Amino acid sequence: MTSITLDTHKFVRRLKESGFTEEQAEAVADAFKEAQGEAELATKQDLRELEYRLIIKLGGMMVVAVGIVATLDKIL
Repeated sequence: MTSITLDTHKFVRRLKESGFTEEQAEAVADAFKEAQGEAELATKQDLRELEYRLIIKLGGMMVVAVGIVATLDKIL
């Protein structure tokens, strides 16, 4: 999966501008970066690959269903 980059310097600076102390801002930035690294986010490419796999599986199921119906039609 693709990772999302975080500009920690900009993030810390923005927190400090909003009233955080240097230590608080760095702690929040570190916690956010750590949590972000643990999250598994789906990218557009991941979703596209999933869509292709689903299309292939659905197509295979339709082929099998048509084959079953054709076989039953001949038998009955």
